[in-house]
Amino acid sequence: MALRLGDDAPNFSAETTEGKIDFHQWLGSSWGILFSHPKDFTPVCTTELGTVAKMKSDFDKRNVKVIAVSVDPIASHHGWLSDINETQNTQMNFPIIADPQRTVAGLYDMIHPKADDTFTVRSVFIIGPDKKIKLTLTYPASTGRNFPELLRVIDSLQLTVNHKVATPANWQDGQDCIISPAVKDVDVPKLFPKGSRTIKPYLRYTPQPNK
Repeated sequence: MALRLGDDAPNFSAETTEGKIDFHQWLGSSWGILFSHPKDFTPVCTTELGTVAKMKSDFDKRNVKVIAVSVDPIASHHGWLSDINETQNTQMNFPIIADPQRTVAGLYDMIHPKADDTFTVRSVFIIGPDKKIKLTLTYPASTGRNFPELLRVIDSLQLTVNHKVATPANWQDGQDCIISPAVKDVDVPKLFPKGSRTIKPYLRYTPQPNK
């Protein structure tokens, strides 16, 4: 059964390129991104892992741990790391889960038989510190992911969990936000001292509260 927003992120124990982990313990109080790869030694996956390695400091400063998973065994992963480092001009700095029994793939519904009955699709799960699923995305195996978009989503999630706002289309960190419809007009000045502007009764903007 597919995971939905707000569901508990299934826990598991697994071997990774950085040793054995208990997933929930590994996450601790951090946010997490779990993303799957169809197969080791494939071109799109190689570019994705190299991209995340280069962006790891961006995830770190947002208190986000990143971890990949593939159904290939740990020996294959270790062999692949040198290729990633060489071709992407980087150094791998986050773990890859070995899932040859497809335990993780099954828990997170990462194998879609009508697309491929053997390998995982490109699934993405953002998981909050409360171990709840905050975002799910599924790409076909042929399409590489946009990791700056995942950073943008993290910025929005971390903002909106603490402030009564939402983020509009194409929002970027630092731009105006939308005041939640649940906030009454009378409470706006107290909650949003930076000011607000009303376009429609249901569409009210305010400068980003945490900037």
